[in-house]
Amino acid sequence: MFDKILIANRGEIACRVIKTAQKMGIKTVAVYSDADKTALHVQMADEAVHIGASPASESYLVMDKTIQACKETGAQAVHPGYGFLSERAEFCSRLADEGIAFIGPGTRAIEAMGDKITSKKIAAEAGVSTVPGHMDLISDAEHAVQIASEIGYPVMIKASAGGGGKGMRIAWNDDEAREGFARSKSEAASSFGDDRIFIEKFIVEPRHIEIQILGDGHGNVIHLAERECSIQRRNQKVIEEAPSPFLDAETRAAMGAQSIALAKAVDYQSAGTVEFIVDKDRNFYFLEMNTRLQVEHPVTELITGIDLVEQMIRVAAGEKLALSQDDVSITGWAIESRVYAEDPYRDFVPSIGRLTRYRPPVATVSDDKIVRNDTGVYEGAEISMFYDPMIAKLCTWAPSRLAAIDVMGDALDRFEMDGITDNINFLSALMEHPRWREGRLTTGFIAEEFPDGILPAVPDAAQLHDMAQIAAVLGHICEARKNQISGARFDGHLRHDDGMRVIRIAGQECRVGVDVKSGTFAVTLDDQTSKVETDWSPGDSVAEVQIDRKTIVVQVQTHASGLRLRHRGMDLKVDVMRPRVADLKRILPEKEEADLSNLLLCPMPGLVVSINVAEGDHVDAGQILAVVEAMKMENALRAEKSGVIKKINAAAGDSLAVDAVILEFE
Repeated sequence: MFDKILIANRGEIACRVIKTAQKMGIKTVAVYSDADKTALHVQMADEAVHIGASPASESYLVMDKTIQACKETGAQAVHPGYGFLSERAEFCSRLADEGIAFIGPGTRAIEAMGDKITSKKIAAEAGVSTVPGHMDLISDAEHAVQIASEIGYPVMIKASAGGGGKGMRIAWNDDEAREGFARSKSEAASSFGDDRIFIEKFIVEPRHIEIQILGDGHGNVIHLAERECSIQRRNQKVIEEAPSPFLDAETRAAMGAQSIALAKAVDYQSAGTVEFIVDKDRNFYFLEMNTRLQVEHPVTELITGIDLVEQMIRVAAGEKLALSQDDVSITGWAIESRVYAEDPYRDFVPSIGRLTRYRPPVATVSDDKIVRNDTGVYEGAEISMFYDPMIAKLCTWAPSRLAAIDVMGDALDRFEMDGITDNINFLSALMEHPRWREGRLTTGFIAEEFPDGILPAVPDAAQLHDMAQIAAVLGHICEARKNQISGARFDGHLRHDDGMRVIRIAGQECRVGVDVKSGTFAVTLDDQTSKVETDWSPGDSVAEVQIDRKTIVVQVQTHASGLRLRHRGMDLKVDVMRPRVADLKRILPEKEEADLSNLLLCPMPGLVVSINVAEGDHVDAGQILAVVEAMKMENALRAEKSGVIKKINAAAGDSLAVDAVILEFE
C-alpha cells in the first residue's frame, strides 16, 4: 500500500479523496494555484505544493508541475479526481515513466474511452447497444448540417473529448446545427484543447442512467448498480439519485452486463462509469464511458456501503477486488443535490465573491437517515471566476425514495449561505415538485417544467397559512425584544400590545392574532387557533417552528418592515405590521423600477469572447450580440427585441463585472 499520495485536483473532490486517504492511514499532498492558496483542500492535506497562477491552464492542467510536486514530496501515486488531468492518457503515461502510480485506469482504457468516436466503435464491437449517429469527424458547419439532415433531427452535436456538459448542443434544424457546431467546437477547444466534433441522434423523452463499475488488475470487474441523472440543465447534471425509480431488475442486469463487457474489452482497472440514454420503453443506448470517479459517486456509496475512493487506491496498489458481484446489494435510496454559485432566477449565471456565511446542515448518520455534505469551501472562502462554480454536493439517504427526498428538502432548508448567489432555493423547490416526487423524469425535465425560466416557488393556500402564522410569531418575538432593549414605556408601563398583526405576504393580506400562553403561542388566523412553538431568537438565521406539532424549518432575515422567509423554494418578503401601520402603508406610492430595456448588461462576471455587432447595426430579436465566457462555459447573449446599436462599451478580451453595460440601443 502507498505511504503518500498526491491529489492532482482542487475543491470538494480533493477534500473527498483526502478524507479516505486519512482513514486508510495514507499521507496526502495537495497542489494549489494562486487563487487556492487558502483553500480547504490545502488546509486538510499533510503537505501542499504551489503549482502556478490562477488559470487552470497555468496550474492544474500543467503535467510537468504536478509530476515535479510528486518528486519533491515523495508521493508514490496520484489521484486525479475528476476534470483537469483525470482523463488525459498522456498524464497517465508520463506518471508511469516516472515510476509514479496513477489512481485510475490504464492508458489504453483512457485513450479508447476518452474519445467518444472510438469508444462507440469499441462498444458496438463488444455487443453494447449504441445510439445511431455519424462516428467520423465533422469538418465544418455545412458538413454538420448535411450529416444532421441524414441522421434526422433532432441531433446532439458533441465534442469528442468533451464532458461535464461542455461542448454539447442540441439542434432541431439547420440553423441550430450551424450555430451548435460553432459553439461546441469553440468550447471544446478552450476546455479540452481538442475541437473534434461528432453528431448522433438525440433520443426524445430520454432518461440519463449510468452504471458504476469497478475493475482490478487481475481480470475482475463488477458493477454497483445504477444512478439516475436525468435532472439536467444545459446537459449538466443537477440532481442525481440511486437507484433509478425507472429501471426494473431485468433492465438493471442487462445494463450491468453490457457495462462489464465494455470494461473487459479495454482491460479496465479502477472505478469508472458507463453512461446510457434510456427511452420510455426501457431501451438503452451507450453514450460514453467516464474513465474516472464521477461527481455523483456518493449516492452509489450510500446505497452500497462501498467507499469508491478506497477501492480505487487499493486497485492502483495492485490489490484484487475483495468484492464479487454477489456481494453487492442495494439498501435504501440516496439523493444528491449539486449546490452551485449561480443565480437560477437569471438563467443560472455564475456568481463570485466571498462566502460571508456558510453553514451546511449538520452531518447525520442514523438508521433512518443520512445527511452528507461533500464540500471544498468554508465560511470566509473566496469563490473565484477561474473554476467550476460547484460549492458542495449535499447528499441524503433514507430507506425509501420519498423519505430520502423529504430528508433532502429539510437539509436544504437548513443550508445557510450568504455573500454569493446560490441555487439552493431552486433545489429546494424541486424536492416539492410532484413530477420529481413521482419519478416521471426525462433529461428535458427542467426545460419542460420551467419553460419561462426559473422563478421562486409560489406558495399554495396551506403554505401561505403556515408562513403567515410563522411570520406573525417571529415578528412578535422581534418586537418584544426591541421593547425589552429600549424599555419603551407608556404611562409608566410597557407599551400596550393587543397581539394583532397584519401580514402582507405574496400579494395578500391577512390579520393574525398572537397570544403568549405558558411559553407557547396561540395564533389565530381565519377563525382557527393553532399552538405554535419555537425557540427562535432575533439574529438566528434559521427557525425551527412547530405548528400543532408539525415541524417547519425556515431561513429568516429581517428587513425594515418585516421578514424574509425562505422555505422549500419559496423566497417571501413578508411585512409584519400593526393594523394602524398597515392602514398607512396602503396609501404610500410604490417606487417604479428603472427602465434598463435599452441596455445589454453582462449577466455574470466573465471574459468577453466576442462582440458580434457594430455601432449603427440594426439587429433582430434573438440575434447574438456578444459571447461571454464564465467558469469554463460560453454564454451567447441575444437581443430581446429588434433595434439599432447606439454604443458599444466593451471589446473582446475585456473582463466584466456582473451588470456591466456591454452595449446600448437607440
